[in-house]
Amino acid sequence: MALADRLTAILFLMLGLALLVGGYTMDRLEIRQIHPASIPGLVPMILGVLLSICAVLLYRSSYRPEERNAAPVFSGGSWGRLGITTVICTVYALGLVGWLPYFWATFVFAVCFTLIFSFPLDGERRTQLIAVAGALVLGVGVALGSSLLFQELFLVRLP
Repeated sequence: MALADRLTAILFLMLGLALLVGGYTMDRLEIRQIHPASIPGLVPMILGVLLSICAVLLYRSSYRPEERNAAPVFSGGSWGRLGITTVICTVYALGLVGWLPYFWATFVFAVCFTLIFSFPLDGERRTQLIAVAGALVLGVGVALGSSLLFQELFLVRLP
């Protein structure tokens, strides 16, 4: 697992630095008499710095002596989970968003993702109902929270 953490940390560091550089090179709005602190690249720059910090911390924490002989990268069910995640995210980005309103697309995505990865197939009926109820609550929270965040705070018009 340590090797997987190191590879992931390197990938996140590259993504964080790309966000930082991309945000810094975005066009400024000072020509239109807009305050310099409201630059469009401010949020990507902040996210890039935070992602880079998390990547460094992940890389540093991957050097634990008790995990030297751990399982190889992506062993067991990891490849299957990666494939399922890729399919779900692709269906969400290319299929649901734009076909459904953003709130409902995000709700369906969050509920399906939660149920696929946390539904107890061999559990009791009560446990399964609790899992479905939890997925529905999580779906409403994620959809409502992200919709409000983008529309009200970032002033983004959602599809």
